[in-house]
Amino acid sequence: MFDSTATATTMQRSQGAARVVMGPRGLIDLAQQGSAKAMLPRMTAGLPEIVFLNTSGGLASGDRLSFAVDLRADARALATTQTAERAYRATAAPAQARVDLSVGAGAWLDWLPQETILYDAARLERQTTVDLAAGAGCLLLEMLVLGRLAMGERPTRLHLRDRRIVRRAGRVVHHDALALDGATLARMPGPALTGGRPAMATLAVIAPHAPDLLQAVRAVLDEPGVTSAASAPPGRLVLRLLAADGWPLRRQINRLLRVLRPDPLPRIWQV
Repeated sequence: MFDSTATATTMQRSQGAARVVMGPRGLIDLAQQGSAKAMLPRMTAGLPEIVFLNTSGGLASGDRLSFAVDLRADARALATTQTAERAYRATAAPAQARVDLSVGAGAWLDWLPQETILYDAARLERQTTVDLAAGAGCLLLEMLVLGRLAMGERPTRLHLRDRRIVRRAGRVVHHDALALDGATLARMPGPALTGGRPAMATLAVIAPHAPDLLQAVRAVLDEPGVTSAASAPPGRLVLRLLAADGWPLRRQINRLLRVLRPDPLPRIWQV
């Protein structure tokens, strides 16, 4: 018989944090705990790769996940994730995710995570912060897929707060924020919100030479099924892309990355 006095079951929550410190000669420090792991496969064409992994398999209500990279002066590295992150249907508090990137003087970091897939009724709050020292630069990618597209899922309930903040010498030079929720989706149906294309990406280069790349990237914005736009405010290059599916989006991003950086694509992407 059902006991109406029984208390609700407390669900287990996942927590994880991983931090990697790199110098121009390689790894300086690595710390990881809980569900967050960091791996350092062999260098590709001389560029160190950092691969982060969430062993819990995704983000659910109340989960907390943190990745951090600290590049010392004159270091170069690429950081990515082993697989797509998944934000599952939430029944309580949002999952919390943080990415903290510190790039020392004269250093360069490519932050190229794989996509985040938001299930219907997912609740996720994420913030990515980048601190650039003098002469430092970075390339930042964020890919979002609204729903499990292969299953025909189109979310009608969401809570997403996604922010990217870049500071140089303590001053904000780039701030990009996206907020989605059920009310927003109801007021702005799919075609109005995303042109009926629930796969989206933002790619940003933060460096003095970034605006000089505008014409080169516009020349390769030609993937069928992908709508894109590029702008070049001082010290930045910002691209936004929309697609009906993750595959054409990824193909377009691959071409852009070959223009924007001299190094091979992340090996984990090519599996």
